[in-house]
Amino acid sequence: MLEKDSKKIIENSKSLGWVLEPDAKAIMKLQGLDIPDFILTNSFEDADTFFKNCNGPVVVKAVSKKILHKTEHHAVVTGIFSSDHLKTEMARLLKLDGCENILVEQMVQGLEIIIGAKNDFQFGPVIVFGIGGTSVEIYNDTAIRMAPIKPGDVLSMVESLKAGQIIKGYRGKAGVNMEILTNLMVNFSLFVMELENDLESLDLNPVICTKDRCVIADARIMLQVS
Repeated sequence: MLEKDSKKIIENSKSLGWVLEPDAKAIMKLQGLDIPDFILTNSFEDADTFFKNCNGPVVVKAVSKKILHKTEHHAVVTGIFSSDHLKTEMARLLKLDGCENILVEQMVQGLEIIIGAKNDFQFGPVIVFGIGGTSVEIYNDTAIRMAPIKPGDVLSMVESLKAGQIIKGYRGKAGVNMEILTNLMVNFSLFVMELENDLESLDLNPVICTKDRCVIADARIMLQVS
């Protein structure tokens, strides 16, 4: 069932037409889905403290109501390993149109997949799954099922992909944890069904998958505008 706080975020976002990433990730967390540790701040000191506690690289993203597609505005920087780099990029991002805060989050590495949903006017919510990241449109390797999906649907979607063997593991390389991936996709599809009356589309891209986790590194929720 959709959490009360999630409903509030959705309602407050309708005038914008989409949900800001920190709010979208808050919704994902309320649904019990795995997201990276992050801080939302415009203070370098707070960001630097978070970075040092991460014991590894971080990603920084501009959060602006005027920037929907971050990559087109160079509003995402991955692989920040030093405080100096963090300070430089935060200063640059805060100058972008409408940017008041920076999302600083722990960088997770693994296989990038996309899990998405579109509210089709004829069929209702449909689930999309495939290889993700910035190359998703180049590879065009996706599988589609009507929501809600069952565990068996997840396996059939994986097996239908050209890159399905990469997901399951090959040549001694560990694949994605299929139990965790299955739980994520089934729960995601149920969540999408609950949002049917408000949702236009929902993209989790990338979801970073390893043998231990499937972490939602980015989430974009587009809302129906009445």
